Amino acid sequence: MPALLLVRYGELALKSAPVRREFEATLRRNLLDQFLREGVPARVRADHGHLYVEVDDAARAAPLVARVFGVTSVSVVEEVPTDRAQITAALLERAAPRLTPGARFAVRARRTGSHPFTSQELARDLGGDVLDRFPALGLTVDLERPDVELFVEVRGPRTYLYFDRIPGPGGLPLGVAGTLVAYVDGPRAALGAWLMMKRGCRVGVVVGPGGEPLVDGILARYDPKVTRVLAPPDPDGWVGAVGALAEATRADGVVLPIGVEAYPEALGRWGDRVVFSPTIGLTEAEVEERWRTVAARAS
Repeated sequence: MPALLLVRYGELALKSAPVRREFEATLRRNLLDQFLREGVPARVRADHGHLYVEVDDAARAAPLVARVFGVTSVSVVEEVPTDRAQITAALLERAAPRLTPGARFAVRARRTGSHPFTSQELARDLGGDVLDRFPALGLTVDLERPDVELFVEVRGPRTYLYFDRIPGPGGLPLGVAGTLVAYVDGPRAALGAWLMMKRGCRVGVVVGPGGEPLVDGILARYDPKVTRVLAPPDPDGWVGAVGALAEATRADGVVLPIGVEAYPEALGRWGDRVVFSPTIGLTEAEVEERWRTVAARAS
């Protein structure tokens, strides 16, 4: 039976209507690129502020969605008509396996559109339904630190029930903010490339010593279309490789793992191209922590 994923995005929803439509179209294409790379059949549809992905294997598809820049979170949902009795029946059925004796729970309800109830009223009433249905479990409502959260999102004539949100990288969809070239020879450089991808840039990569597993095993999972070339073996060969790739891709700038003291030389070397070093203010420990998170989402 096909499953449904609810995909949320944040920053691009704040754009003007024409820009938002363009960004949403790019986001849909990027989602489909992920599914195509992994051979996962999927169908994407949209409404204002959300995308919906119909898939056969939700467990395989949801982590792919969570790698797509622009996505803030994704949930596996059950879709039911916006009818009070049907919402209650579906919620109680789905909640039963998750509720254990003495559990603290919370109902999180949101609504969009015109309905004869507020979000707070719906959450209150559904919480009462749960208590009435499972009196033997000794459940308690705890809105601050629940053991189980039951999410109900009413969107016009359809309602979506879910239990978890898988975080995405956020930011902007790949391809809406120009082209860059990055030199990647370690975690700091790889994180710098990833941060510029998060801002919507397509980033071609020149792979230095030690960079291949970071690019092929992690960055390429975020961008299935990433362009990569190997740096020549001589120590300064990467400079020419970055320049050549920047020319070939008409890149607007380069991304380098450099410190403040190296900027004058870099600016002189790269001429009118913008030089980015987004990790310049991070300590090694901070780089390692952030890169672990990036790598974990790619696994």
